[in-house]
Amino acid sequence: MSPSDTLDAEALYRAVLDQIRAAYSADAFSAPDGVALAGIHSGGAWIAARLAHDLGANGWGVVNVALHRDDYAKKGLHSQASPTSLPFEVEGRRIVLVDDVLYTGRTVRAALNELYDYGRPASVDLAVLADRGGRELPVAARFAGGVAEVAADATLVLERDADGRFAFHVTPAGGA
Repeated sequence: MSPSDTLDAEALYRAVLDQIRAAYSADAFSAPDGVALAGIHSGGAWIAARLAHDLGANGWGVVNVALHRDDYAKKGLHSQASPTSLPFEVEGRRIVLVDDVLYTGRTVRAALNELYDYGRPASVDLAVLADRGGRELPVAARFAGGVAEVAADATLVLERDADGRFAFHVTPAGGA
């Protein structure tokens, strides 16, 4: 997918949902000790909430990566970021970590560090709507809606409307 193409976030969401359904049993997310969903604030949390609904999950959690980011000194805490909230036991749990865009892998690394602050999961699978390449760390998503070709100096931002529908917006370097 190139920036000139429309990044259909809804189609990418359906692809991720279908991949997850194919990988896990029908009751994997509703069983008391089943697979847990954890979304990275903020886009990943939006997606995790919708996945929880569509998969019939008992609940889902939010992972705030701010304190584990390697650029924390530059960025600080996001003023609207929710603190990490994991309403399930992390220790020994299979977890699907959800984010909107996979790029360098640094956010995923920070999210894993935050998860491990709460216990040692049995496994962590990564689900993303868009993989834009550009990896700086050896991170790959098990579930990916698609590949987005976006200029290295541009930003791919997930938006959510009042009805909960997703859309991507590409912001070129320098804003706009």
